[in-house]
Order: sequence, then structure tokens, then C-alpha cells
Amino acid sequence: MSEPSLPALPVTFRPGRTRAVLLTVGLVMFVVITAVALMLERLGPGERASFILTAALLSGVLVLLSRPKVVADDEGVTVVNITRTRRLAWAEILKVNLRPGDAWVFLDLSDGTSLPALGIQPGIAKEAAIRDARALRALAQAHGTGAERPA
Repeated sequence: MSEPSLPALPVTFRPGRTRAVLLTVGLVMFVVITAVALMLERLGPGERASFILTAALLSGVLVLLSRPKVVADDEGVTVVNITRTRRLAWAEILKVNLRPGDAWVFLDLSDGTSLPALGIQPGIAKEAAIRDARALRALAQAHGTGAERPA
């Protein structure tokens, strides 16, 4: 198999289809629950407000789930997961893993830990995730890390 060409930096990897589905469902759910709350005549103002607040909270959870991305630039990689963001220098990344059955990419780090990178996940778009993982792996190797280091 040929080596993937390096993408131009900065580059952002994110699960586009999954993000679109989550944001669309969140918006539709908010609109439907709000419309139901406003159409039910027996509800008082407090009950309507609680319906709308619940719709906003549920939509907020879906927005958080759509947040993951991986941004690579000249200095390193920023991994944005659901609630946390971590900045890594290229030298910290030893290996980029996406094994069969993995829900997302894992980055093996120089401190001996592994960091999940939810921005590259094969859920709906398996081929795109494999392509993105290969591109990130090639970028890590091109910046003097990756396969050249001892395990």
C-alpha cells in the first residue's frame, strides 16, 4: 500500500457525518419539544419553561457529543474530546493507532499513556476515519516522531 500524501497544515480531522447527524437531531428535538410545550393548553408557564429547559439540556448534550476534533498544525496536535482539550507537541506522539474494532483513534504518548482522539472515529464513515488516521500517522512520522522511536 502506498504512503499517504501529507495534508497541508493546519488540518482538522472530525467525524463530519456523525457531527451533522447529532446537530440535526439536537435541533429537531429542541424544536419539537418546544412546539409541544407551547401547543399543550393545560400546561402552565412553569411547566412550559421546564419542557423548554429539558429540550435545551438534551440538545446541549448532543452538541457536546458533536464537539470532538483533532487539529494538527506545525507545532503539534490539539485533541478536542467531549469535555477536555489537550495540546500535544509532535515529539509527544509516539504512535497513532486505529485497530479493527476501535471506536476511535488512540495516540500513544511519550509519557507512557494513551490518549483517545475522538475526532477520528470510524462509526458512520469507516473509510474516512482510516484515511484520516493514516494522514495523522504520516504527519507524526514526518515531524520526526512515530516509527523511528524505540517502543
